[in-house]
Amino acid sequence: MIAATDDAVRESAGYLFAAPTDFFAAVWEAVWGAYTALFRGAVYNDRVDDFATQIRPLTETLKYSGPLIAAGLGVGIGFRAGLFNIGGRGQMLLAGAAAGYVGFKLDLPMIVHLPLAIVVGMAVAALWGGLAGLLKARTGAHEVITTIMLNWVAYYLVLWALKQSYLLQTPGSANPKSLPMKDTAILPDLLGDRFNLHLGFLLAIVAVAVMWWVMNRSTLGYRIRAVGESPTAARVAGIDVGRTYVTVMLIAGALVGLAGVNQTLGTTTSGVTPDLDAGIGFDAITVALLGRSRPLGILAAGLLFGALKAGGFTMQTSENISVDLVLVVQSLIVLFLAAPPLVRAIFRLPSKEAK
Repeated sequence: MIAATDDAVRESAGYLFAAPTDFFAAVWEAVWGAYTALFRGAVYNDRVDDFATQIRPLTETLKYSGPLIAAGLGVGIGFRAGLFNIGGRGQMLLAGAAAGYVGFKLDLPMIVHLPLAIVVGMAVAALWGGLAGLLKARTGAHEVITTIMLNWVAYYLVLWALKQSYLLQTPGSANPKSLPMKDTAILPDLLGDRFNLHLGFLLAIVAVAVMWWVMNRSTLGYRIRAVGESPTAARVAGIDVGRTYVTVMLIAGALVGLAGVNQTLGTTTSGVTPDLDAGIGFDAITVALLGRSRPLGILAAGLLFGALKAGGFTMQTSENISVDLVLVVQSLIVLFLAAPPLVRAIFRLPSKEAK
């Protein structure tokens, strides 16, 4: 794909048989240039002399990875319970809006203000996710449908609140945007003012550690895994499947809400906007799939996607490669993840479990 979108490659393809070395050289230059640009934009920039500038790409990757990891955990725990939580956008929007309201409205010392904003944001998102779990448990309503619809309900609720000056809108402004966060409610920088990496990344790492323990060392994790393997067998074994669904969606909402809090209090502290989720709610699905819904796998997948996002801009500016290529790569990842079971179904091949 990189070669096909490169002007030099297409030009040399016109006389491929007359000078094939020109074509292959152009392909190599295009691909090598793209990947080195990706590395410079995501990990280490060797074209500058200042060490702080050299490692800045890595800090950008970590910054982008934080909300992806948190939201991926929220989607992943749903997968482990057999639930498809695609309500990440709505949960992030409500969490960001709630945390933002606390962040710019209240006057408190930082030791109280920041934790309060984080907890309120996560709590609101947890309740929003728990609503889908309650509908699933009580009525059997499919979580895919309910979370999709709740995404839009959340979006228009936040949009409405951003048009009300007594709620989120900046007084005297016609734009749907809130006041900026107060300094006492902003996630502090981890490496100083020269870098954008903030405490949100460490919170995501803590969430990974907590979820690893919950899923692998706790009775709650055992119940979640049991329900995900077979709700019927879990019910026969005495597990309350409905309660487990509600619990899972509460936890999932809180984790996705952490991503929304990360955005509002760390990345976009200039104010709450209707697009604060930045597509992370849907990218988290791919992160969870690639990480096999395991906390450590989601951590690795989140770092990869953060690197793709950070390095994609450098690819575009230095090599004239469209940043949309990163979206194509993410889509291909999902395709390849889905390919093995699809191929087995088409050709009626035995599954790994059957072997």
